[in-house]
Amino acid sequence: MPDVLRIGPYRFYFWSNESNEPSHIHVKRDRSVAKYWIDPTVALAKNHGFARHELTVVRRLVEEHRERLLEAWREHFDQA
Repeated sequence: MPDVLRIGPYRFYFWSNESNEPSHIHVKRDRSVAKYWIDPTVALAKNHGFARHELTVVRRLVEEHRERLLEAWREHFDQA
């Protein structure tokens, strides 16, 4: 489960066995976890524990770092 990015309390990562799914990123803070699709656009896929207002913050971070997240996904899963 490679860590791609850490910003403040947020850890951005993906699971190594998820290559059969579209590009996405998991975001974790404490016991809260969310999953965002990152291609073709950023969209919330799942949420467990984040409050609505915090999802807005997390989504903004995913959008700001989308290219870096996509690059890490492609490098890890050999989808250049």
